[in-house]
Amino acid sequence: MNRLLKVPVLASRAFSSSSRNLKNKVPEAQKLFQEDNGLPVHIKGGTGDVLLYRATMALTVGGTCYSLYWLLVASMPRRKA
Repeated sequence: MNRLLKVPVLASRAFSSSSRNLKNKVPEAQKLFQEDNGLPVHIKGGTGDVLLYRATMALTVGGTCYSLYWLLVASMPRRKA
């Protein structure tokens, strides 16, 4: 019975707001993304954003080509053996 009474105390400590010391990072991110440096917004985040963008574009182009290839294969008449 004693164990059951300790659980709410531990839960309330884990979720208490007085122990958190969070810093608002939004103004820093706004400065970064509002800079006029000629970059599109989707790659202003740095190297990780550039790699993610290029991987996405490669998968998109590759998937489109793969789909068009199989569409072409499916549209060809079968050979009679």
